[in-house]
Amino acid sequence: MTMETKLPPAITPTSPSSPGLSPVPPADKVDGFSRRSLRRSRQRRSHSSSQFRYQSNQQELAPLPLLKDVPVSELHDLLCKKLQQCSVLFDFLDCVADLKGKEIKRAALNELVECIATNRGILIEPVYPEIIKMISGNIFRTLPPSENPEFDPEEDEPNLEPSWPHLQLVYEFFLRFLESPDFQPSVAKRYVDQKFVMMLLELFDSEDPREREYLKTILHRVYGKFLGLRAYIRKQCSNIFLRFVYETEHFNGVAELLEILGSIINGFALPLKAEHKQFLVRVLIPLHSVRSLSVFHAQLAYCVVQFLEKDATLTEHVIRGLLKYWPKTCTQKEVMFLGEIEEILDVIEPSQFVKIQEPLFKQIANCVSSPHFQVAERALYFWNNEYILSLIEDNCNTILPLIFSTLYCVSKEHWNQTIVSLIYNVLKTFMEMNSKLFDDLTASYKVEKQQELKKQKERQELWRKLDELQLRRMQSLEEAEMNRLNIQNSLNLQGSSKS
Repeated sequence: MTMETKLPPAITPTSPSSPGLSPVPPADKVDGFSRRSLRRSRQRRSHSSSQFRYQSNQQELAPLPLLKDVPVSELHDLLCKKLQQCSVLFDFLDCVADLKGKEIKRAALNELVECIATNRGILIEPVYPEIIKMISGNIFRTLPPSENPEFDPEEDEPNLEPSWPHLQLVYEFFLRFLESPDFQPSVAKRYVDQKFVMMLLELFDSEDPREREYLKTILHRVYGKFLGLRAYIRKQCSNIFLRFVYETEHFNGVAELLEILGSIINGFALPLKAEHKQFLVRVLIPLHSVRSLSVFHAQLAYCVVQFLEKDATLTEHVIRGLLKYWPKTCTQKEVMFLGEIEEILDVIEPSQFVKIQEPLFKQIANCVSSPHFQVAERALYFWNNEYILSLIEDNCNTILPLIFSTLYCVSKEHWNQTIVSLIYNVLKTFMEMNSKLFDDLTASYKVEKQQELKKQKERQELWRKLDELQLRRMQSLEEAEMNRLNIQNSLNLQGSSKS
């Protein structure tokens, strides 16, 4: 079987998605922000909101009858009028402008959300283009440039979307539309095409986490409903990640896209396609190299582990890829890499473990000897995992010689007593696993140490002799210089006496 026959599990949005939507905030308070703070924000920056094509001379909105109050024969006409009314855009940078129109649109959007969630038979074919037109007109816009070029998602506050009071309801309506029992993918695919999906993916760069959360759920539903768009969605996600890794190193929605892909990977049919394996090796592994890894590492590690659970033969590619991109100076990333390695070892097959044990435990030995105690501690925690411990025990003859000298040396020299205690526990575990090998390694380590000390003494003695030789040479040069000066003085005196 070469295509996915299993739909990925559902992703539930964390944003509010219940029929009872929150009431309209008062005029002096919009979406939790006071009018004064919004006006101050607007004065400070002119592009704080997404760039809509506002219609300054648009016709003023007038309230329409409620959908529940009209007969069934007029329902679809009124629904189309409401959709057209909700296609009108307002400038939320000026939070006191068009308050009446904004309230009418907000009420209409609330009504549409309620209607599509409770009414059956309302999604007939002529309504689809109006729905997609309304959704597209509201959500597709040029995202504003970040005010802070060095924006750190972990430290800095994101710029929230001022138009969220309307935008949230549009996303909620879109989600209910896709989840409706009457939804017909065969009709909707005329409008939800590749161009639509591409524009949807571009919105994942929004700084507002509330918007990205809705987008994540909606894209997952689109992937599940439209079989013909699945390959395109995967390809465009790959393009976004590659551009993020090799060009921009900036894209706000990486974590959300990886969360969707984790669900998609979970639904891949076996055997895996070559396309999927290439995605792991060429896209997911290089994602470990970016500076902002901490923002999306949990989702990335989940995707990697999902691949290995599907196909264990990919383990060697993954481990060697992680070792290739292992951080050299960032201890925070080293701790994350070690955490991911433990997740991988939790699902690794013994036959695959044998292939990667040598390069892996050489790196673990380097981490154990790290002067940063968190790195050393995280590496030593591997011996607290029962399954990893069983793998180590089965391959003790290979692993113990790789790591023994590091453990023995660090146990004598490390500044942190917690690390020293953990190392003694690991050494004790190895002693119990294979006491003969442990004793042999201890003896050879002591012999090597003695040889090292002997070489060090010989080296010091050689340097001492070189220093003495240099000193004697300098003394000889000084004596020669003194003799030269004495001879010169004598000659000068003889010359003066003759004159």
